Amino acid sequence: MIVTVTLNPSLDRTLAVAELVHGEVIRAESTMEDPGGKGVNVTRFLVARGTASVAVLPAGGSIGRALVGALSEAGIPHRAVPISGATRSNVTVVEPDGTTTKLNEPGPALSAAEVEGLVAAVAERVTPGGWVVVAGSLPADLDTAIVHHLAEVARAAGARFALDASGAALADGLAARPDLIKPNAEELGEVLGRPLTTLDDVLAGCDEARARGAAAVICSLGAEGAVLVDGQGRWHATGPSVPVVSTVGAGDSVLAGFLHGGGAGPEALRVGIAWATAAVQTPGTGVPDAALIDPAAVVVAELPRGTPHAPVGVTPAPA
Repeated sequence: MIVTVTLNPSLDRTLAVAELVHGEVIRAESTMEDPGGKGVNVTRFLVARGTASVAVLPAGGSIGRALVGALSEAGIPHRAVPISGATRSNVTVVEPDGTTTKLNEPGPALSAAEVEGLVAAVAERVTPGGWVVVAGSLPADLDTAIVHHLAEVARAAGARFALDASGAALADGLAARPDLIKPNAEELGEVLGRPLTTLDDVLAGCDEARARGAAAVICSLGAEGAVLVDGQGRWHATGPSVPVVSTVGAGDSVLAGFLHGGGAGPEALRVGIAWATAAVQTPGTGVPDAALIDPAAVVVAELPRGTPHAPVGVTPAPA
């Protein structure tokens, strides 16, 4: 069982427009609404491909009720912990060339009792040999110690712990010794205090993240694919060139595909990039059609240590 924890979920609306012009009245050509939040997305993608997963999340207010309703209607296993605050709603605006603009609300604060309820819900569902995946931003003023607490819950149950976060949650979370982290190059560079602009920069950054506590690192590189660095080696995976409809949720699909593919090694990375390639061809954060997922089209190259690599520029990577 893969238990995902989304501490700051959302109800996501995606608007397609001909062109986003600042200060103008713009009419959307189409709209869609999906349950959102990185952990929620991971569970949605996994369940669609037959991997057991449950999403644990706080929910409150009218948006929270709508979010829970959407999860129920879609048949997504979930455990919603009631909170007094209101769940946020995020808006994504997508232009025909794939340019994506996101407007994210900050989300509600959580009380100590509500945090305890979330931890208890995770402890009830985690299974030996499974995963606890903490993904996405933290609510306002929530102590990053929650990451350590959830890592302890996973280990006590004999499960592995993955962290897909940024900023302080990622920086402090490394000390929790996660089995896997999945930042993008910008997020990893922010934590390390320097920009990661080439492939060798990224590899060095992944090595440093491992030295700080992470057992394995997947760093997504946008159009340049992703790298995996663990105790067995280093690999770079790239997908085929495809028409980009939306990059929202692409990073979540990398993580979901990697877990679906076994959660370790280059072949799991291949699956993750195949899922991401399908995701960018799909509007909003919708689950990609199975026909778009083609692991055979993904190129995976091992990157031996001590060998200089071509100065590949790192394009901005979706989270």
